[in-house]
Parts: sequence; structure tokens; C-alpha cells
Amino acid sequence: MFGVVFPNRSFPLDASTFAQIDPTHWLLDMNHFVGESYDSIREICIFLLNGFSLPPDKALALYIQSPGSTFLYCGAVTLSRPSAVLSLPWPDPVGLPLLTSAEAPPPSAKIGVSVEDLAGVTSLDVAGERRIERLALKVGENLFNFMQSFCGVDGSKLVVPMDIMDRWFKKFQERAKRDPEYLKGFAL
Repeated sequence: MFGVVFPNRSFPLDASTFAQIDPTHWLLDMNHFVGESYDSIREICIFLLNGFSLPPDKALALYIQSPGSTFLYCGAVTLSRPSAVLSLPWPDPVGLPLLTSAEAPPPSAKIGVSVEDLAGVTSLDVAGERRIERLALKVGENLFNFMQSFCGVDGSKLVVPMDIMDRWFKKFQERAKRDPEYLKGFAL
């Protein structure tokens, strides 16, 4: 039905690696692969297998869960988008009970896969959208700081020179040309 790969960490794993909960839900216990260092796994590639036909109105959604937290939606694949590399922004573990028995299994992180209605899936790549939002906020902050250094005050209004946007944009472009790492700093 589907497969996953942890880039630079695993060979392709098919759905049989996951515990099937019911016909539309699967769980992968991360303790099986990496133990408590689950949060070192930052990406997953999920893909539909050739022989599987997902209905056109359905999506295969991927969720993650740290010990003690709720499931967090990460993204989905569909017939029109049969594979995706998704970021895994693991939530901080919360409210872990103290284990009283040496035989009790340690709490584990999980990856869940679910067949869902396409209309109910809000976005196919949530982490990608968050990266774009962070990038936009950092660029806006850079512009604000630049403008603020040229501001004057007129009563209750801040006054900036008319050409401030052009000056900022030229400076921004020149810096990006000189230093290829400059723009990468905005995406972090």
C-alpha cells in the first residue's frame, strides 16, 4: 500500500513494518528503530506503492507522536502527489508517568499513517508551510530593522525616507549575491 524511507537512515520500509490497527490506520513504534533518540530523525519520505490504488478522494496522512503528547499532523500523499519528503517536528514529550516496574515498556514515539478524506486534509505539507512562514517573518523583521535605523518621529508617526524600500531591497540583493549562506540563515 505505502512505503517510507528515513533519508540517510534506512532502506525503504513497506506498510508491513507498521502495526496495522484497522484497515485505514497504521503505527510505527520508533523504539523499534532508534530507541529514545527518535527526535534525531528529522525527515521521512512517504510514498504510495505502484500496485496500490488510493481512491481519488482520499489522502494518506502522516502523524507523529512523542511520548505523552498527542499526534501531530505532518503532511500527506495523494494520487496526484504520490510521494513526499516531510519534516518531523517532534513535539516535546509531556506528562510521562514514572515507571514502577522494571518490566514495563518505556514510553515510545510513534509515526501514524491514516487513510483520510482528501477534503479533510488541510495541507499536504504542514512543515513546508511553517518554513515559508518563518522565512517571511525573518525577511519582514530584517526590513523593519533596516527601516527603523532611518526613522524620524513626527508627533505620533514614524517617518522614513521615500526611497527606503528600494535601498533595503538593493542591500538585500547585494548581500545575497555576495554571501550564498545569507539567505539560508533566514530559513532556519
